[in-house]
Amino acid sequence: MFWPRLPLSHSLHCLLTVDCVIISTLTFSTPLLTAKMVRGSKPLTLYSHCFLSVLMLKSCWLQGSTSQKPAVLADSQQGSQEYTHSIRLDGDIILGGLFPVHARGERGLPCGELKKEKGIHRLEAMLFAIDLINKDPDLLPNVTLGARILDTCSRDTYALEQSLTFVQALIERDGSDVRCANGDPPIFAKPDKVVGVIGASASSVSIMVANILRLFKIPQISYASTAPELSDNTRYDFFSRVVPPDSYQAQAMLDIVTAMGWNYVSTLASEGNYGESGVDAFVQISRELGGVCIAQSLKIPREPRPGEFDKIILRLVETPNARAVIMFANEDDIRRILDAAKRNNLTGHFLWVGSDSWGSKISPVVQQERVAEGAITILPKRASVDGEARNNLDLTRFLGCFERNSDFNDVFLLLVAFDRYFKSRSLSNNRRNIWFAEFWEENFGCKLGMHGKRPGSPKKCTGLEKVGRDSIYEQEGKVQFVMDAVYAMAHALHHMHRELCPGYLGLCPHMTNIDGKELLTHIHAVNFNGSAGTPVIFNENGDAPGRYDIFQYQINNRSVAEYKVIGHWTNQLHLNMEALQWATGDLSLPASVCSLPCRTGERKKVVKGVPCCWHCERCEGYHFQASEFTCELCSYEKRPNQNRTGCQPIPIIKLEWHSPWAVVPVFISVLGIIATTFIIVTFIRYNDTPIVRASGREVSYVLLTGIFLCYIITFPMIAAPDIVVCSFRRIFLGLGMCFSYAALLTKTNRIHRIFEQGKKAVTAPRFISPASQLVITFSLISVQLLGVLLWFAADPPHTFVDYGEQRTQDPENARGVLKCDISDLSLICSLGYSILLMVTCTVYAIKTRSVPETFNEAKPIGFTMYTTCIIWLAFIPIFFGTAQSAERMYIQTATLTVSLSLSASVSLGMLYMPKVYIIIFHPERNVPKRKRSFKAIVTAATMTSKLSHLAAERPNGEVKTELCEGMEASVPPPKTTYVSYTNHAM
Repeated sequence: MFWPRLPLSHSLHCLLTVDCVIISTLTFSTPLLTAKMVRGSKPLTLYSHCFLSVLMLKSCWLQGSTSQKPAVLADSQQGSQEYTHSIRLDGDIILGGLFPVHARGERGLPCGELKKEKGIHRLEAMLFAIDLINKDPDLLPNVTLGARILDTCSRDTYALEQSLTFVQALIERDGSDVRCANGDPPIFAKPDKVVGVIGASASSVSIMVANILRLFKIPQISYASTAPELSDNTRYDFFSRVVPPDSYQAQAMLDIVTAMGWNYVSTLASEGNYGESGVDAFVQISRELGGVCIAQSLKIPREPRPGEFDKIILRLVETPNARAVIMFANEDDIRRILDAAKRNNLTGHFLWVGSDSWGSKISPVVQQERVAEGAITILPKRASVDGEARNNLDLTRFLGCFERNSDFNDVFLLLVAFDRYFKSRSLSNNRRNIWFAEFWEENFGCKLGMHGKRPGSPKKCTGLEKVGRDSIYEQEGKVQFVMDAVYAMAHALHHMHRELCPGYLGLCPHMTNIDGKELLTHIHAVNFNGSAGTPVIFNENGDAPGRYDIFQYQINNRSVAEYKVIGHWTNQLHLNMEALQWATGDLSLPASVCSLPCRTGERKKVVKGVPCCWHCERCEGYHFQASEFTCELCSYEKRPNQNRTGCQPIPIIKLEWHSPWAVVPVFISVLGIIATTFIIVTFIRYNDTPIVRASGREVSYVLLTGIFLCYIITFPMIAAPDIVVCSFRRIFLGLGMCFSYAALLTKTNRIHRIFEQGKKAVTAPRFISPASQLVITFSLISVQLLGVLLWFAADPPHTFVDYGEQRTQDPENARGVLKCDISDLSLICSLGYSILLMVTCTVYAIKTRSVPETFNEAKPIGFTMYTTCIIWLAFIPIFFGTAQSAERMYIQTATLTVSLSLSASVSLGMLYMPKVYIIIFHPERNVPKRKRSFKAIVTAATMTSKLSHLAAERPNGEVKTELCEGMEASVPPPKTTYVSYTNHAM
């Protein structure tokens, strides 16, 4: 507000008064100080005194400046004095207007440079809309709208001071305690009664102004304030807006970020209600919905220090992965942030996401197009204001009206599009806009006369310049909302007029003093198509529905930069991904993520406190990726698939016939079966020869059968397990050895008993006949068969898959082994009895080791048993020592079968090969000899044993004499003689 120079004493009083106003208005929201201040009421509180003091101050100045002029000033005088810093249009109903014609000043100045778009464009839009309404016979017929438009200078405190103008008419003026410098009473100019206010632009300004207007019940409709705080109907009940609140905008911006696949972003807000509330809404929604994390949340101070924007840019670079920056900043701050990014060589690094304060404005990106390239901005859904169908006017009907109007040329300009209207504005036809001359200088870069605002400009304005021809022009994004706000107020007044003044031309007495609360009710009830072709409606909080256009700032192949519509948001996002274009020229979406997505088979280990940052950990071993954050263990019979997203059955293997572990045992077994078959056939053919008879034919055949079974067991041990194969394994695994060692044990036991009996008497021991030998042998074998039968009864044979045997650390090598249900314990029990027979037989072989070679086959049996024991002693550590080996199945099967085959081969080679050799190659030695009695045989064997002992005890000279005396005629001939005990009676 313009304050003139006054005398010192009066100036002190006025300064006190101004302080009073500022202090009181800052606390308007406090319930304690709230007072009813309407016209006709006595001043009751400090507020009324402060407002009245301000009005007195202005009245004193008017009187002092005019000396002895009449007490009431003419309208022309008022226009030249009181309205020097405001626009005033006469009318039956006066609307207030608040526009940021100038930027915020620096170094203590309230106002700075002119805002061509946010200020002049929007201001002209209000004037344009009022002109259209005043010419519309269907909207407020015979009622003229006037205006009182003020400059907020983009500063909330300055706007608060300016807005006092709107409430002057509502305060009763009592000047009894105020006198002017010359002692005369103050002269009051008749103030305009403002029924409603259009504005303000910035949310911080609207909040400050709304605190005053609600006390005087003056409805307010904003065209650009989007702070969510203004939706609070308990604090800002007289505030409405034709733009959606930032809560919708924040949701739309979050949807954009999510659609881009960005989950790690920074936020940047201008200090104040708009920026801080917008960022708070974005942060709150992102936390509620999840999926997006805030890397940094920075704030731009109201009065930034030199280098402040460079510091902000460098702080943003501290989290390089958070390339996306959500901006709720005013136009000036946006421009300076982009400039700082350009200075720091960060062009192309940041992915800007701007709110509606950026929208599709040109001024923030002028001369820094490259650093702004790719920026995604949001703006309430709009359309080009064309003055035709957009404002519900019938141009055909209006042409006749305009022809009857004497000022046809000026009125006709109101019918064309706003763009054509604005482009037609000049210094000569737009004198009502007191800031238009300043705009002219700024727009065309010239100077108007000696008192121009651009003293340093070398170019002088001619006044013939044309907007859009000699300068760049693009309609500001909020123009349509300014017009919608004016039309919303007009429609509410129209409905109020029809209700209070039915059939009355002009204002009736009921509308002389318009009740603000009743007008507010009509404002909330309006419903008409606005300038964008969309309905203008308000909810219970006075908010408009959320409808946004989404832009991207792109540079085309001709290096021309422009905002291109890439989608829209109406409760949900509709985005054309193919229309996106980035500075790198790459069609793929740039990344703004804290951590790259994990590969398949990897889980996310989230960083504590930052859910969008994680470390990727591979699911190891037999674990698979069960979810995004967890790995789970596969069931025992399964392993992870190749990409570890699930489990698959472990392959089942068995010992194959072509395996080297099977070929060698089979080869040995086949050779043994052939040799055993040959010997059996040879023995059967020469069954009655002395050699066959001397070896004990019956027991020999049992022994050969056992040897044959030891070779045969190799085949069921290698064959694929099933119930039949498992049954054969159980039966024949220990049966072959049992046959062999039962027969050998019977033989060695018989020899031992015979020679032990010979030492005591010449009578033969019992049970040495062939029949007795067979009974003893099969009695021993029956024990093994009985054990197998009990095993079958207790646990019937079946197969199973052993997944633990080859469960390697690497699941790729894991295999399940198909097995018979023969455990190591069962194997030991099955072979244990046969090994017991083998050990017992070895003991008897040791005891009969002194039997002469000419008598039976005790020594070959002894050598057989010694060798067999060595084989099985080697088998035990090999078999059980490989229990943990991955090749366990192959090693143990091969070891067992080869051990059985070697045991059979030792018996076959030492006991039967010499006999077969003599039978086939020396048949002359296989002839019957004279028979001797059992007594002669035992006596000869006993004497031989005694002589052997004597030879060991006596000196060499005595042995021969004693030997000759003892032997006499009984000494056998030197020729080898095979003696059989089988033909002697017991």
